[in-house]
Amino acid sequence: MIYLDTAASSPILPEVKDTLFQAFENSYANSASSHLLGEQVSNEIDQVRELLADSIGAYPSEIIFTSGATESNNIAFKSLLLGGDIPSDKKHIITTHIEHKCILAICDYFVTLGYQITYLKPNKYGIIEAAAVASAIRADTALVSVMQVNNELGSINPIAEIGEVCCKSDVLFHSDAAQSYGKVDIDVDDLNVDVMSFSAHKIGGPKGIGAVYIRDLRKRKLMPVIHGAGQEEGLRGGTVAAPLIIAYGTAITVFPDYYEQFKSIGAKEYLIGQLTDYGISYNINGSGDCLPSCLSLTLSATNISLLIRDNENEFCLAQGSACSSREIEASHVLTALDLTRELAENTLRISFPLDILKKNLDALVLAIKKAAI
Repeated sequence: MIYLDTAASSPILPEVKDTLFQAFENSYANSASSHLLGEQVSNEIDQVRELLADSIGAYPSEIIFTSGATESNNIAFKSLLLGGDIPSDKKHIITTHIEHKCILAICDYFVTLGYQITYLKPNKYGIIEAAAVASAIRADTALVSVMQVNNELGSINPIAEIGEVCCKSDVLFHSDAAQSYGKVDIDVDDLNVDVMSFSAHKIGGPKGIGAVYIRDLRKRKLMPVIHGAGQEEGLRGGTVAAPLIIAYGTAITVFPDYYEQFKSIGAKEYLIGQLTDYGISYNINGSGDCLPSCLSLTLSATNISLLIRDNENEFCLAQGSACSSREIEASHVLTALDLTRELAENTLRISFPLDILKKNLDALVLAIKKAAI
């Protein structure tokens, strides 16, 4: 089966799998324990913390391990906004119409707390412009949240420009980097980012582990998301998932080389070229600066339901994000780009595995051709 849904979750890399099994076997002690094995596990965790911090230009003390990007996003909002550092009269949040569903759900929750939310619309290329953020900032704006890379379009937002706007306005800036980490360069100082969310299973790591970067974490008043015995700077209690963190460290180390090798294949360009050569009608959503591993493709002359049904044992294909694909309504990202419901339903999000072969893409193109209306 040809897996074309890595934006939802990527296969675990072989080196990561080996590390994970070894960690389950050897790093089983509680990292909070004071005995030798506990201290060894704690040191292994801190090594990964330092590894992640170094990769984004942060301090290890600014990294908190979480269960994944959804929890990290919750921490970014709830811990900072409700911790006591932000004046109580600042109850305005700026985000976008194309954020991950968990950000939209968090914003819905903050509405119940009396916050006002401004949702920014992307331009025709699927990009959130810094000027739009600047125009939306008010005296009572507490937080701006804009993802670095969109999870359906692969479009890369100008985070450095947006961060500069927020910095000049003294507004906290959060960015969800679940789709971008390991694929684009990240330096939190250059980007003027205050908070950033990460997920291991988007880069060949295990599910159930991620991280959040919080600038000057130890100087902030933060509300714990999970009350416990003080783990992770008291922000999220519970025994730290050492084997998952250690495996995450391996993913951080090896994924960039895998991704560079993938880019040399030119999978996106090859697929688009084949669609053109076969005379297949298509439109790309989110053009311009986009990841080479993600493609939002509207096939207006293709019976998408037939394509998926007839090839369910051959291809893993997604319509929209994994969080939305089982829902009846059209993708909120595509409707934000003004696609009609019909066109949105005729759209595939193709996200390539690292070991994709051109013959795999040839097979996909032939399957699309057979499903022509």
